[in-house]
Amino acid sequence: MLYLLVAHHVHGHTTLLNLFRYLTFRAGGACLTALAIALILGNPVIRQLKRIQREGQPIRAVGPERHILEKAGTPTMGGVLILAALFISTLLWADLQNGFVWAVLFVTAVFGAVGFADDYRKLARRNTDGLSKKARLGCEFGASLIAGWWMQHLMPPDLANHLAFPFVKDYMLPLGYAFPIFAMVTVTGFGNAVNLTDGLDGLATVPVVIAALVFALISYLVGNHVFADYLQLHAVPGTGELAIFCSALVGAGLGFLWFNAPPASVFMGDTGSLALGGALGAVAVATKHELVLCIVGGLFVAETLSVIIQVFWYKRTKRRVFLMAPLHHHFEKKGWQEPKIVIRFWIVAVVLGLFGLATLKLR
Repeated sequence: MLYLLVAHHVHGHTTLLNLFRYLTFRAGGACLTALAIALILGNPVIRQLKRIQREGQPIRAVGPERHILEKAGTPTMGGVLILAALFISTLLWADLQNGFVWAVLFVTAVFGAVGFADDYRKLARRNTDGLSKKARLGCEFGASLIAGWWMQHLMPPDLANHLAFPFVKDYMLPLGYAFPIFAMVTVTGFGNAVNLTDGLDGLATVPVVIAALVFALISYLVGNHVFADYLQLHAVPGTGELAIFCSALVGAGLGFLWFNAPPASVFMGDTGSLALGGALGAVAVATKHELVLCIVGGLFVAETLSVIIQVFWYKRTKRRVFLMAPLHHHFEKKGWQEPKIVIRFWIVAVVLGLFGLATLKLR
């Protein structure tokens, strides 16, 4: 909004307002705006959530015993704070004529709405059973399939139906009409991966911020022909604007972390975790870096695999591979304190983020 207003008035003039034409300036502005909004709205939103929820988020009886004592009464649905800061900042600073921005916002909004409905149902029933799996996955698959088809038609024809590989500069795998389905699996899978990781105070928030930082840079580079050619990346015109979205996500995440740091004053709930995971998946699809997301978000992948392995092996042998899944609960059962688990997982997320950045040059 600001970009369109300012660009119209400063066209052809040399003023400080010309800064609005630079992605880097607007990305910084989006980050700071989202951070300020989250910090300003944080306490009022938490007070309102506490007033409405009273008893807070329902805690799983089969989870770690200490959660029932330490986390009972903490309100959930804090994802509304992240989404408010993210959407307001993006709409202020991004070029709203860019189709990729709207496609990613669409995914984020639908996944956030599904998560909100899931959280609301849990609170209304005072148990951990939210929406049915069919209803939840049906909405997620539908939204991500539409977004995949949408972004496919925004890309150059020679890239639209192809899958790029990290460390490989020339070859791309043609997926043909299966590309929207691949996009659907990527976005939905990553949305649920972040959701599975969100089990300890701050555990999911920082890795999401790290992944958003990495993809802010990737979006900027892929959307710029000069940088893309130099780094031998597949240029996707228009995706540079997603750096604004990712930067806003960084600011919103940091603002939420202020209140989510141990001991958390609020949980993001499915409202936040599904939306953030879906958003990262959509950005990865738009920038043709889906496989790099699996590296950068390797922590989320590991958490998801721990659940898949646990369920598969238990059904076959009636034995457990992990003391409890997802993976962070396994370490809780081993006696690790929550801050140790969270900080060590953050360190892993930083290392994976750096490794993901390395793929931009090692080709």
